[in-house]
Amino acid sequence: MLPRLRLAVALALAIASFAADVAADDTTPAHTPSTKELLAKSKPQEWRAPDPQNLLVMQLPQGKVVIELAPDFTPLHVANIRTMAHEHYYDQLAIVRVHDNFVTQWGDPATDDNGDKSKLKSMGSAKPTLPPEYTRSIDARLPFTALPDGDVYAPEVGFSEGFPVARNKATGQEWLTHCYGMVGVGRDNDPQSGSGSELYAVIGHAPRGLDRNLAVVGRVLQGMEYLSGLPRGTGPLGFYEQPSQHVTISSARLMSDVPAAQRSKLEVLRTDSPTFAALVEAKRNRHDDFYQFPAGKVDLCSISIPVREASASR
Repeated sequence: MLPRLRLAVALALAIASFAADVAADDTTPAHTPSTKELLAKSKPQEWRAPDPQNLLVMQLPQGKVVIELAPDFTPLHVANIRTMAHEHYYDQLAIVRVHDNFVTQWGDPATDDNGDKSKLKSMGSAKPTLPPEYTRSIDARLPFTALPDGDVYAPEVGFSEGFPVARNKATGQEWLTHCYGMVGVGRDNDPQSGSGSELYAVIGHAPRGLDRNLAVVGRVLQGMEYLSGLPRGTGPLGFYEQPSQHVTISSARLMSDVPAAQRSKLEVLRTDSPTFAALVEAKRNRHDDFYQFPAGKVDLCSISIPVREASASR
């Protein structure tokens, strides 16, 4: 069976299953199910707990930001980020750039054009440069849930392990995409100049033109409001013009290095689950008292992957 046909069958089965539940519950309105309604009926096995070694916890004055790293797509950069987190490299660095409708970027302020290079922070045992990891070979062992609609930037798009992915079977390559909340590695013109010492999060309309030009290392699971709600920089490209505008990073640790009692216990909806398939179909063909004209399509970056706090009762 073709991949898109398999997805269509999965979507139909998921919606049919939900419809059966609705029929048995007279209190549920007869309309396209909302995200809240679908998630309320999800099964425990449809959620996954991210590996604590893949979670970077960044503490800002505004609150905590949790980023899930993607070692299957950018293993060298993720390893370098883990090293820097272990060695506390990110502590007391800062958010130096907030470009409206684009990115929030953080790193060592001394690397700025007007920064004091004599105050550059040592990267310790982390590597200062890395080979570019913009794409990877398609691996059939990695789960991939294809979307049924087209994409402007790639022959095929979908989700793998909770991350938005584009791929090209003709070249045998796949890559993480620049959707809202995705985290990438800043670099200079030299493709090997990115190390993970400077990171950015997409806070605006998906800049998909960056795909395959920068290494994407993960996505924000929690605390996105603290990155997207910061004052915009007034300098070129959204950089803060005064050191007093910088937002200091108190600390950045891997969740595995945080005492167990202090760890956030997050769960992410599996993107190969029936509930996720139903979410996609509901977003493509929403029809209720407000949505009178379903779009019939959905683009990759319009789909947000649900994240929740794990409950001891579940």
